[in-house]
Amino acid sequence: MPDRPIVLGIVGDSAAGKTTLTRGIAQILGEENVTIICTDDYHRYDRQQRAELGISALHPDCNYLDIIQQHLVLLRTGQSILKPIYNHSTGAFDPPEYIKPNKFVIVEGLLGYSTRGMRESYDVKVYLAPPEDLRSTWKVKRDTRKRGYTEDQVLEQLRQREPDSESFIRPQRQWADVVVSFYPSNGGSEHDDLLLNVRLVLRPTIPHPDFADILDSDGNHLGSAVRLELDRDMGKPVDVLEVDGHATAEQVRQLERMLCNEVPNLSKFCSLEGNDDLGKVVGTTGETLQSYPLALTQLLITYHMLRALHIQ
Repeated sequence: MPDRPIVLGIVGDSAAGKTTLTRGIAQILGEENVTIICTDDYHRYDRQQRAELGISALHPDCNYLDIIQQHLVLLRTGQSILKPIYNHSTGAFDPPEYIKPNKFVIVEGLLGYSTRGMRESYDVKVYLAPPEDLRSTWKVKRDTRKRGYTEDQVLEQLRQREPDSESFIRPQRQWADVVVSFYPSNGGSEHDDLLLNVRLVLRPTIPHPDFADILDSDGNHLGSAVRLELDRDMGKPVDVLEVDGHATAEQVRQLERMLCNEVPNLSKFCSLEGNDDLGKVVGTTGETLQSYPLALTQLLITYHMLRALHIQ
């Protein structure tokens, strides 16, 4: 048993894919080993109160950031919390829930990196940054199907929230160890999640796998569907790994082997053929498909969580 839980942060704007990524990683690690915390539960006001006050859920003043920070510190040290619950279906609060942290804790939400105390509580910090057009598509789809909004209401909410997104959500990107951006391929549709590419910005704030091995003296021997390059993000040098939605299984498997050879206990999560939960995407007719870019993203984050566990 580790000395304390390993804490992963996943931050991004509304409908950026936080919950999808969180659930996928939890399935890979084993849901019995993972505690999931959503910082939406720490809203200060319910939906009706926010409308009356003219404040959005993205604004720090609309959230108990001090309680989030306090609970993160407790969870990191293995202590239990009494967590509030915000019900997205009703827009009201349900009775609080007693939470005892498991081996891994995933904290996902809008404002998880807002304070220094929060940021220091994570072992790994991820920020999701899809293109705004794609995020809008995802938000309309989610909120009309699951939260009772009309498409016009969702689009108007996006318009009203944009100043808060710009001021409070996107600046948190600077604190992430990994920035994940899924985006449509050239000629692809933003409605086809299976064929989305992924761009992974790898900051030198934590040790990343040595992906330089995928390059040889003549260039990238994995082909154009997998690319590693040096770039700058928010003015700072970073490595960028890109994987296209049309990458082949063999190309992805080579990257997978690099990850799985570096960290003990990761190999059991590493079979793209044998692990149905890795990269799981639900198709347009309800069938379960596998997205290699999503699979590698999940595996990279799992790599960092297990590495943090191993070096404790």
